[in-house]
Amino acid sequence: MNLRDLEYLVALADHRHFGRAAAACYVSQPTLSTQVKKLEAELGVMLVERGSRSVLLTAAGQEVVTRARHLLDDADQIRRIARSVADPESGTLRLGLFPTLAPYLLPHVVAGVRARFPRLELLLVEEKSPELVERLRAGTLDAALLALPLLDDSLAAEPLFREDFLLALPVDHELAERDEPLPPDVLSGAELLLLEDGHCLRDQALAVCTMGGGHERDGFRATSLETLRHMVATGAGLTLLPELSVSPPVPKHPGVVVRRLAGPAPHRDIALARRASHVDVQLLHDLAEVLRAVPGVRRLP
Repeated sequence: MNLRDLEYLVALADHRHFGRAAAACYVSQPTLSTQVKKLEAELGVMLVERGSRSVLLTAAGQEVVTRARHLLDDADQIRRIARSVADPESGTLRLGLFPTLAPYLLPHVVAGVRARFPRLELLLVEEKSPELVERLRAGTLDAALLALPLLDDSLAAEPLFREDFLLALPVDHELAERDEPLPPDVLSGAELLLLEDGHCLRDQALAVCTMGGGHERDGFRATSLETLRHMVATGAGLTLLPELSVSPPVPKHPGVVVRRLAGPAPHRDIALARRASHVDVQLLHDLAEVLRAVPGVRRLP
């Protein structure tokens, strides 16, 4: 048994297809298939159910893949320890971000990250928060930007910044004429448009909505903040948007105005999360310093 064979099996578990798994491992399909069969022969147990349409893992295969992920992550950590001695800021860092943050934060920080870490290859992964947490646990991500609290003892977090939520209104709404921060009770009886399940912003906005006496509009859940913005413009309801999503360089929507809510303003705290056992602690600490340099939000200590 060797690590490469375990990589093939894990890729097969992820892709459920020999061809796609082989492509992900940069080998031919016959090579991957042969090595998986050799691994099965060595272990004396079938790991894969080979069907005409899809590939399924046997019960034994699922257990082996779970263990293999940990072994591969440990091997990667060993390589990182060795590399960090020679050049701690080189190599590849896999960073996850969730969809209601990634497109609005990255324009502010990518140039700074490149300037600070010119030898570091940064691979960005955009997924909903639960998937990012799972990838951190599995070792397929090195770090991820997540909203606090994490509620996972296996993860460590370095707080970055606090981002306020703003109330988005149709341009002809009666509250759109008021420039001062609006009291939370303006949400009383209001219909709020929210994201679909799986977005952490949905839970955060729903909590604010409930506290203010509002309710979610039935029959509609958006897949993105841009869809929410367009729906507000049609007069379908109100919504809460994170501040970075309505700040330059994001262009204003001609049919939408945003207003602050009076303090304490609803907000979310963003942190850089990693496995508590990750070896590149100093590198991630230095990266966190760059990610804190975002205009218009409050830096967290």
